[in-house]
Amino acid sequence: MAATTGKKTAPKASKAIIYRPRLRVNYDSTIVKELLAELDLKNPHQVPKLEKIVINIGLGRAKDDKKMMEAATNTIRKVTGQQPIQTAAKNSIAGFKLREGNKIGLKVTLRGDKMYEFLDRLITLVIPQLRDFHGVSNRAFDRQGNYSLGLQDQSVFPDLTFEETSKSHGMQIVIVINGKDKVHSKALLQKFGMPFEKEDKE
Repeated sequence: MAATTGKKTAPKASKAIIYRPRLRVNYDSTIVKELLAELDLKNPHQVPKLEKIVINIGLGRAKDDKKMMEAATNTIRKVTGQQPIQTAAKNSIAGFKLREGNKIGLKVTLRGDKMYEFLDRLITLVIPQLRDFHGVSNRAFDRQGNYSLGLQDQSVFPDLTFEETSKSHGMQIVIVINGKDKVHSKALLQKFGMPFEKEDKE
């Protein structure tokens, strides 16, 4: 009988689990194929896809309020996981006591996994919390097919505590889509679960 050395063999390293956002997996595995057929497209490169999501918070008359700037910065950091940049006025407007270069708001641009994660939470957790909600507007697409959504205050985000919403502010969310037109863009957002308002049929 062979003698043992007494040395323990190191356990085999388990394969790392690569995380991918739910909406991104759904897009790659299902949505592309469905839109190819439904939109009568010739190849997958023609299928509309998310390019980026831009979130803006304009502070208006509260631009000189440090606590408001801190609250808005905290909101974006908490709900996106990304540090925003401050936006500055491009022109001077005497009536608003605004000079060129004044800090007037905050902006963040999401791409990749963070973009898909934010959209998922927006559709499944945030939008359903809106008061008297009957669906998002069908008319908020621009000519390129990008979609804009405005929120009146940040309290609809479950990521934020009550104290973090005491300084109320709104935000503008622009979903930039690489596609042919607004019809294709809407089809993509519907596949992601965006709850559009019902259109009256004549």
